[in-house]
Amino acid sequence: MTYPTTIDYYAPIVADHSIRIAAPLERIWRLHTDIASWPAWQHAITEARFDGPVAPGATFHWATAGLTIDSTIYAVDARHRIVWGGPAHGITGVHEWTFTEDGDCVVVRTRESWAGAPIDADRDNLAAALDDSLRSWLDALKKAAESATR
Repeated sequence: MTYPTTIDYYAPIVADHSIRIAAPLERIWRLHTDIASWPAWQHAITEARFDGPVAPGATFHWATAGLTIDSTIYAVDARHRIVWGGPAHGITGVHEWTFTEDGDCVVVRTRESWAGAPIDADRDNLAAALDDSLRSWLDALKKAAESATR
């Protein structure tokens, strides 16, 4: 099966955000790819299930904002990049995360594209919701990774 290698830059909605995290890359990667534990540090996610290895073709299930989502991992470069996506509630989403060491910090960048009928019907509100969601996710990842208890 062929999977996307990056987001759809021509989609009606494309969001791009980054954050600098003062924590080791391994800790950040582990937090981010331990999908089943997302609800413990990412409170917008109310459920997450994943049994397989973090590898292309693996599917995980999660819930956020009252929506259940099934995502397939498309690409992985361990500790550097992960891409996942799929259709959910009429929206085709592709989500890319990159992790770049910068001195004693890591720059985490997330880009996501959305397309589909719900986007066509309410582009501005859904674009704002995606931006808010990604900023919150990055903030939660930073807080969890920089926490002394982790």
